Amino acid sequence: MVPLIDVSLVLVVILLVATPMALQSGIAVSKAASSGRRSLPAHTERVEIAIVGADSVLVNRTWVSRASLGATLQPLLAASATREVVVRCADQVPHGTFVAVLDEAKAQGASQIAVVGR
Repeated sequence: MVPLIDVSLVLVVILLVATPMALQSGIAVSKAASSGRRSLPAHTERVEIAIVGADSVLVNRTWVSRASLGATLQPLLAASATREVVVRCADQVPHGTFVAVLDEAKAQGASQIAVVGR
């Protein structure tokens, strides 16, 4: 009887630890095309965001403070036909800042968000 109780308690602890991790991520990731590059439409309107620091970002190559990112993105995404956002992030930027920028873009109406590496 004791081994059964031990195994049951271990399973309960594993479930208690794993459940918040499974429910925490709200970012959907899709794989790249198998050929490596997809052909883009001839005229693509997209907003490019480069996160250069915890408090500063570049939106379409224009310096913007992190606090005014939402106000800057809203008219750009409203005017965009595709509502696509491409995000690049510097190595020294904290993970929380990166996720906050993704959340802000989604809140302002981005339909698709692409994260581009170096």
